[in-house]
Amino acid sequence: MTAIEQTEARPRGTRLPRRARRNQLLGAAQEVFVAQGYHAAAMDDIAERAGVSKPVLYQHFPGKLDLYLALLDQHCENLLHAVRTALASTTENKLRVAATMDAYFAYVEEEGGAFRLVFESDLTNEPAVRERVERVSLECAEAISEVVAEDTGLSKDEAMLLAVGLGGVSQVVARYWLASGSTVPRDTAVQLLTSLAWRGIAGFPKVAHEQH
Repeated sequence: MTAIEQTEARPRGTRLPRRARRNQLLGAAQEVFVAQGYHAAAMDDIAERAGVSKPVLYQHFPGKLDLYLALLDQHCENLLHAVRTALASTTENKLRVAATMDAYFAYVEEEGGAFRLVFESDLTNEPAVRERVERVSLECAEAISEVVAEDTGLSKDEAMLLAVGLGGVSQVVARYWLASGSTVPRDTAVQLLTSLAWRGIAGFPKVAHEQH
């Protein structure tokens, strides 16, 4: 039995303000897309999950792809915000690395499995989806690279390479940690990954360009 089948459908007939209705529909769509994937999901399933008629669903979203992209935009923005917040949370670099790593772990651990829409979509052959997924990875890396460049004096391109590596390692390990049902507590997992990353990044002199 799927997660969708296990959850009772929301009651029909409840009138909601447009914004509240849109959020309800997005929540229902997330449940269906995460459980079934894009291709297997149907607008009928989403309407049933939300407790509305299909015409109501189509009033807000003209088609399944529009609904999927709206969800993807929302969750890409959530990830970017989490990374930026982590980077701004402290000026101590080791703690900043830890906070950024933890942002990825917290993101994949969020109830509802929204990270699957970003990192494990079955629709990456769709240009609009691929563009969004690539863009959020790039924007997260750019946010990290700005801090790396500022603190090490490395060039923009050099800092970007390191940032892509840090972001990539974070999301891959976080997803593995969740999918494998690891017995390692999240805090410990973050500490281990931070130690690995910090041993590398700390090897770059702080503001190296001032030493020449």
